[in-house]
Amino acid sequence: MRTPELKLRIPQRLAALTPYQPGKPIEEVEREMGLADTVKLASNENPLGPSPKALEAARKALLSAHRYPDGSGYYLRHALSAKLGVPPRRIVLGNGSTELVELIARTFLGEDGEAVISEGAFVMYGIAVQAAGGEARFVPQAPGYRHDAAAMAAAVGSKTRLMFFANPNNPTGTYIRDHEMAHVLQRVPQEVLVIVDEAYHEYVSVPDYPVNIPRLERHPNLILLRTFSKVHGLAGLRIGYALVGSDEIAETLERVRSPFNTSSIAQAAAIAALNDDEHILRSSSTNLTEMKFLEKGLASMGVSFVSSVANFVLVLLGPRAEEISRAMLGQGVIVRAMRFFGFPEAVRITVGTRSENERCLSALARSLRQAGGPGESGRGAAEVDEVDEKQA
Repeated sequence: MRTPELKLRIPQRLAALTPYQPGKPIEEVEREMGLADTVKLASNENPLGPSPKALEAARKALLSAHRYPDGSGYYLRHALSAKLGVPPRRIVLGNGSTELVELIARTFLGEDGEAVISEGAFVMYGIAVQAAGGEARFVPQAPGYRHDAAAMAAAVGSKTRLMFFANPNNPTGTYIRDHEMAHVLQRVPQEVLVIVDEAYHEYVSVPDYPVNIPRLERHPNLILLRTFSKVHGLAGLRIGYALVGSDEIAETLERVRSPFNTSSIAQAAAIAALNDDEHILRSSSTNLTEMKFLEKGLASMGVSFVSSVANFVLVLLGPRAEEISRAMLGQGVIVRAMRFFGFPEAVRITVGTRSENERCLSALARSLRQAGGPGESGRGAAEVDEVDEKQA
């Protein structure tokens, strides 16, 4: 039977849209490849898992799963307010921080609006802007795979409505310094929303990383995005939040937001995770230790990488990067090839546990030998120190 011709006209901006490509679940990879005991280091997940307190809270909340959740997220917003010092009315919950990116674009871009974004930034910013009918103005990166904050501020034009900063940035792991953030907020007009995605901020230990929450009172056009997917280990529950500098902007987002965009289970788990300081500290300190171990192992192989302050590292493997990632997959180690993110000669490796990192380094070393060694696939260990100096 012949399929009837579709008469509906798909908007050109959507027909041309390349959807986000998430990493495959372990179960799917093992089924497709015939593997077992696979290590997944591809999606920047917390290898220690969720907070035990969050798991217990989620189990209790499941008993009321037949009821609709609190659409306003009252208790979670008040818990966040008590923890962070931001009024509850200026906290907007989302189905992960990515939904908030889409919500902001849909709400504030308008038909002819423009968003300023760094090249090499998290790809969802450009996708959300295009899906909302706006135009993305991409600004080249600064040396060291960093956002060029000054150039981004200078790129603001008459049609600019939004600016997106990923801090730290995914997938490079680099960050915007405090004085750079201050310059942007002083330079950018009040009618332009400055969105700073701080999904990985709990992992950062450098002294010049911006502390942006106090700036919300001075800059009503500032929005901070955060998530429970990373250090809190609740990626599968999909819950994040926006800290907003203006009552009016927060109220507008609430009007557009779907009324039940976060589940009762996610809200309960998030409240418990937020106050589990022991789990947060253990996750961040383990990441710091294991990042050093992973970077030392990469350097010992002569493999170049970008110094990271998050829970992943961008590894520069040259033109055979995708071949090497497939070879690692064949050994049961999943890393993320970065062509879709704009880095076709790199892979992103999430920092795992010690045993996971050891398996990863072993699989990478074996794959490099098969590909001809780091002399053919990478840029040499010298670039490691060079990038460190640019970011330090």
